[in-house]
Amino acid sequence: MATTFPNADRSALGYDVDEVERFLEDARRAYTTNDTAPAIEAAKIRATAFSMRKGGYSTAHVDAALERLEDAFAAREREREIAEIGQKAWYADARSKASDVVARLERPDGQRFSRVSVLGTGYHPKDVDTFAKRLGGYFREGKPLSLTEVRSIVFRPKHGGYRESQVDALLDAVVEVMLAVR
Repeated sequence: MATTFPNADRSALGYDVDEVERFLEDARRAYTTNDTAPAIEAAKIRATAFSMRKGGYSTAHVDAALERLEDAFAAREREREIAEIGQKAWYADARSKASDVVARLERPDGQRFSRVSVLGTGYHPKDVDTFAKRLGGYFREGKPLSLTEVRSIVFRPKHGGYRESQVDALLDAVVEVMLAVR
């Protein structure tokens, strides 16, 4: 039986094969139709998660494919939006998003995001602040940073840490801006 991706070892966890195959079929259908409002967009691909199953698809292979798929959808969305509102307006919107990201990154260490309660767990502020400095270098000085690095960053958990949803929203905005300027 042919499979789309290599499988993890029988005793190791991987992504649920059926879920991945259903998602890929939906993505193929969405990409090949000329629907102006597709059911799947780059942001949805970025937020996709699959159940874990022993012997499922290799997570590294599926994640790499999802990144390529997100890039393809983002390029198509960019083309559609430029055709709709014009290149000048589209770049103005991208600059505005980048400006919002930079404003957040310029906040002082330990104050970039709101915190969860001391009983709750969030992202470790030191980890986030360190990565925020790298993001700042990318935006202000053009220092190299790949989409893969942004997409795959992992922060340690910490009681009283930064609110995860806010950090994740910023990272999503960074990915959107990086895809926009490709």
